[in-house]
Amino acid sequence: MTFPQSIPCMLIRGGTSKGAYFLASDLPQSPDERDKLLIKVMGSGDAQQINGIGGGTTLTSKVGIISRSESSDAQLDYFFAQVGVEEKVVDTRPSCGNILSGVIAFATEKGLIELTEGTTTVRVKNINTNTIIEVTAETPDKQLQFEGTTAIDGVPGSGSPVLLNFLDVGGAKTGKLFPTGSVKEIIHGIEVSCIDAAVPMVHIPAQALGLIGNESKAEIDSNTELLSKIEAIRLVAGEKMGLGDVRGSVIPKVAIVSPPHDTGTITSRYLVPHNCHASHAVTGAICVGAASLIEGTVTHQYAKASAGSVIIEHPSGKIEVKITVLEGESEPVIAQAALVRTARPLFKGDVYLA
Repeated sequence: MTFPQSIPCMLIRGGTSKGAYFLASDLPQSPDERDKLLIKVMGSGDAQQINGIGGGTTLTSKVGIISRSESSDAQLDYFFAQVGVEEKVVDTRPSCGNILSGVIAFATEKGLIELTEGTTTVRVKNINTNTIIEVTAETPDKQLQFEGTTAIDGVPGSGSPVLLNFLDVGGAKTGKLFPTGSVKEIIHGIEVSCIDAAVPMVHIPAQALGLIGNESKAEIDSNTELLSKIEAIRLVAGEKMGLGDVRGSVIPKVAIVSPPHDTGTITSRYLVPHNCHASHAVTGAICVGAASLIEGTVTHQYAKASAGSVIIEHPSGKIEVKITVLEGESEPVIAQAALVRTARPLFKGDVYLA
């Protein structure tokens, strides 16, 4: 029996996402050939991705590409790809903090790093955004720990904590925290904030969309009129943020913001961008958290007072991010943003390229 060509792969659940991880050296160097391969691996072009290892959702059709870093400031390079589900597309403009939380597990398995006693911290360069993230995992007896008591909303059970410490994330994609030059503006008659902290986003008040803000994912996803209105705002926001025509891109992302409905700081419904996230993205949490602390944004006006630790309420519970905002010459500086995830390897082996 002759099997099709295959490529080494690991599938890892990182945070509230799941993705395929590859060594950069195992993939084609040509971006076009690489993307064709990833589309084939994930089974894109079919809503169920039945002919690939994608899970049929945007949260499970993700890829992390890892290598030793060529930068003197980092040990590993991390390149993220969002692979389409129904469409045969690959978008490398955004990043993903959840998939980032699986990097130490992959790098350890591939012999890219050495673990240290107690905990191991690795400086990772995000190639998508040209930023540095410190990733820390528990490594008792120099062995990577996966079992533990840390629980994150949106993931069943518990695991060992993985600390993500994002450094200097303001203007990660556009070069400016407020790429339009203003903390808020009017788009299609609605006051919004366009902000780039870890990921470019447009924040829209729930009330302005006729929502309470604590609607379920199903309620938002089934409201086609609402999604069309949000997309119209997003397209204009993308142009204003210097991202051009974003109809074929997943950035800017969208947050529908409202006051806390429970004991959190702010409520957010994060769109990815054409349906609602089942919980909340890490990079999106940093962006919403930063805006919650910066006076003048639409997000800040709905946030409960906070001293740097922002708790965001989302459809599956809450996510907490600790943020350091400093004064800058022309705009605030997001010096640091830290949060905790968990990760779990699911398989390692070869994926066929039939």
